[in-house]
Amino acid sequence: MNRGDRAWLSALALLAGYVWFRDRTWWGVAEDVLPILIALPLFVWLGQPWRLRPGQPFSIGIVYVVVAAVLLILGAVFDFCLPAATAWCLAFWAWASRRCETTDLPRIRRLLPLALLAFPWVTLDLQPVGWWFRLSSAITVEQLFSSLSFTVTRTGVELLVQGLPISVDAACSGLKALQSLLIAGVVLTFVMKGTSRSYWVNLLLLFPLAWVANTCRILAICVAAMTWGSNFAMGVFHAWGGLAVLVVMFGLCWVILRLQQLASTRP
Repeated sequence: MNRGDRAWLSALALLAGYVWFRDRTWWGVAEDVLPILIALPLFVWLGQPWRLRPGQPFSIGIVYVVVAAVLLILGAVFDFCLPAATAWCLAFWAWASRRCETTDLPRIRRLLPLALLAFPWVTLDLQPVGWWFRLSSAITVEQLFSSLSFTVTRTGVELLVQGLPISVDAACSGLKALQSLLIAGVVLTFVMKGTSRSYWVNLLLLFPLAWVANTCRILAICVAAMTWGSNFAMGVFHAWGGLAVLVVMFGLCWVILRLQQLASTRP
């Protein structure tokens, strides 16, 4: 690694720090922050070995750098994190595509979604998604309880189940946990299907799987409230809900990917 490589990687580290600290409203509960902070080290670890092309001088893809600069400016002007996160990935790929061994590039390319998730754009930019997560989950819970002959009425995200009021509030949107779910899903998908042609299709399944996991959490809270009371459901049970969602999401991903592996090995 020559001086140019070290300078470019140092610039990428500074850019990552800028994206992380420009808006610190996402800094909150440790279990929501830590997965984002460890995503980039995971990207580096899973991308091993990082082999540079021998005997070649430092070079970068100028087109990628120009697009990254435009996105970085747009992100700063309109106060969005996703353009800045994308700019970081493009700036990294501008270097990696020219300096890393050609045989390693497919592996690195498939890991770029993990690098993108190393920045808090889900939490900062996708607030409307949180509302739709809540509304769609409330509708699903309403339909499920109605099919079981429970007395259910719903107004927006407010449910009345057997006379018990249940609010699918902002804490139940799963938005803060969504990025953690996606990071875990990308890592598991890469480990189990990283060399498969279905890898990118499986990545697209992560969003609906995250919705299913979060809806299961809301359903469990409703059942707990009707069984043991609202205080229990909104207390310790609710506090451990984020971990439960992660476990459900991880389990769903593993089952789907494992079934694909078994299907591919059948004669």
